[in-house]
Amino acid sequence: MAGTLYVCATPIGNLDDMTFRVVKCLQSVDMIAAEDTRNSIKLLNHFEIKTPMTAYHEFNKYDKARALVQDMLAGKNVAIITDAGTPCVSDPGEELVRQAVEAGITVTSLPGPVAAVTALTISGLPTRRFAFEAFLPTEKANKKERQRILEELRTETRTMILYEAPHKLRVTLQDLSDVLGTERRISLCRELTKKHEEAIRTTLGDAIALYQEEDPLGEYVLVIEGRSPESITEEAQANWNAMPLAEHMQHYLDQGMSEKDAMKAVAKDRGVSKRDIYNELKT
Repeated sequence: MAGTLYVCATPIGNLDDMTFRVVKCLQSVDMIAAEDTRNSIKLLNHFEIKTPMTAYHEFNKYDKARALVQDMLAGKNVAIITDAGTPCVSDPGEELVRQAVEAGITVTSLPGPVAAVTALTISGLPTRRFAFEAFLPTEKANKKERQRILEELRTETRTMILYEAPHKLRVTLQDLSDVLGTERRISLCRELTKKHEEAIRTTLGDAIALYQEEDPLGEYVLVIEGRSPESITEEAQANWNAMPLAEHMQHYLDQGMSEKDAMKAVAKDRGVSKRDIYNELKT
């Protein structure tokens, strides 16, 4: 009978956030797949967990996942943990889960801390709908992909969540400001669940000014206000209004619309009545 894969969340800072269920699970499984065994051994020692560990990380995730799947098919139970928080969220554990699911292995998650959600809940920004972007591609590794994602965020109406390292924070804040504007609200959360936890609630422009004077410290979770639907509509109307009316009409006539339907579409684009369009065309 095949074993089970347990996705186990671990603390993101405060060890008191470790759940009893995760401790029991890590004590009972046959093997723990850890992102960094040198880091995880401190956690296991703290909770007196003696279960063997194996390294599972970005650079061995495909081959090691195949080996672990074979172990589980042979009946072993495996738990996966990351350095901090919930595995498989912007994390190599995603590959192990994928292979386990394809092999028909039971996968279950033991919930716990997630830095993105922790930051969202204290950000003061809307929480009903949000988009998790994790780390942006670095400029050196993939500048075009980074710019493509930033452009997608330009019209994102949901609250956005990004991760960033301290030495890259200034560049990322400037890139975000260039795309989203200096007045966009942001909450910069650092040292979450730790003694010096901090949430700086400000605007992108003021955040840039702040870190011109101060050095960024610690890993950051950036929670950014989404764009209002009203502003998207206003921008679209402004773009249409900048187009000559005759050209705007021709845009829809070329699509096979009747003159009446084209006037209706143009009026909607420009935020005016169809009568206004009719009167302007007749003058």
